[in-house]
Order: sequence, then C-alpha cells, then structure tokens
Amino acid sequence: MPASAAAPVLTIDGPSGSGKGTISRRVAEKLGWHLLDSGALYRAVGYAAGEAGIDLSDVDAVTRCAQTVKIRFKPSPTGDETHILVNGHDATDELRTETAGAAASAIAVIPSVRQALLDLQHGFRKAPGLVADGRDMGTVIFPDAGHKVFLTASAAERAKRRYKQLKDKGLSVTLAVLQREIEARDERDASRLVAPLKPAEGAVVIDTTGIPIDMVVANVFAVVRP
Repeated sequence: MPASAAAPVLTIDGPSGSGKGTISRRVAEKLGWHLLDSGALYRAVGYAAGEAGIDLSDVDAVTRCAQTVKIRFKPSPTGDETHILVNGHDATDELRTETAGAAASAIAVIPSVRQALLDLQHGFRKAPGLVADGRDMGTVIFPDAGHKVFLTASAAERAKRRYKQLKDKGLSVTLAVLQREIEARDERDASRLVAPLKPAEGAVVIDTTGIPIDMVVANVFAVVRP
C-alpha cells in the first residue's frame, strides 16, 4: 500500500453555502493537514470552458477541457482565502460567483469529467492527512475515509451567507435570486444520477444554521479528535 493511501482523510460534504469552505480550511489548519477544495476544481473547469467558448452541453469538448486545464492553488499572502489559478489566470473571484457554481453543477453530472478529475483529487491524499471539502468526498472520492462529516443549513441561511460574501467582493447580487438559485442547485445536485448529494454512510450530520463558526469548527474537529 502506498504511503499516500495510508494518510488519514476527513471528508466534509454538503450543499453550497453550508460553510464547507471556511470550516474545512480552519479544521485543516488546526490539524496541520492538507486541504482539497474539490468544488473549486469543477468550478475551474466550468470557468475554463466558458473562457474557451465551449458549450457545457458538449460532453466531448468539456471532457477535453477537464483533461487539459491547468489548475493551481496558491496560498493567500494574508493567510485567508486560497487563490486559484486557472490556466495561469487568478480566477478566485470569478469562481465564487453563482454563475460558476451553476456551471460546476452542470458539468459535475458528466462521468468522463468526473473521471478526469478523479486522479487529481486522489493526489491530494498525503501525510500527515487530508481534509477533503466537496459534495461526494465521503461517498465516491474517499469512501474509505476514517472521518466523515456532512454540513447543512437552511436555504435562506445559505443565501444570506452567499449574499454577504459576494457583496463583500463588490459584486452585484440579489438575495431572492440567490436563494432561488441555491434551491434549484440543491434539487439538481440531490437528484442527479451520478454521485448525488447526500450524507455518506456513517457521516456525522451537522446543521450550521445560526451556529457560530467557532462552534462548528469545534464540532467537526471533535469527529477527528474526540
């Protein structure tokens, strides 16, 4: 068994806006483990496809894009949000929009795209451990993970969080529209045939609605370090 296969993994799955990104980053820092933001990979492919003028319904073209896109994670100088470079361009802000999220959700149902990104995701599993943030980390990508968490929150709460996040970045958004997009994406992600969004078997489900971030971090950390 390769050393990477023996590295422990904590999967943190859940819908958009449930707090996965913030919680995963803080828990990874607390544990001193590596971090995988799998959603960013799909957003990056969707973004690259858009930049190349590829129709997201063109399976072959999107798959080729997933196989050839260059994605690099770059730590922020301030130590907060990790920057994501797509084909050399810092696309961090673009990837956090609901447009990018919708594109990611659309291409995530394509089996050949998922296969193209599978080895890339497995490559993040290194000692001393990995915190994997996504939608199918515990069910599909790392089903053998020793620690699994599923974060959730009401659609209204998640829309408010996304609204604040995007407004802070200077983007023009509407709360009602965001909530409708989130609810539509929830339905699409939960009902898709390929890796539907659902808690992994044995996952600890944590509802983050109205719960302070520090308390959620403590609850997730306790899954790994009881």
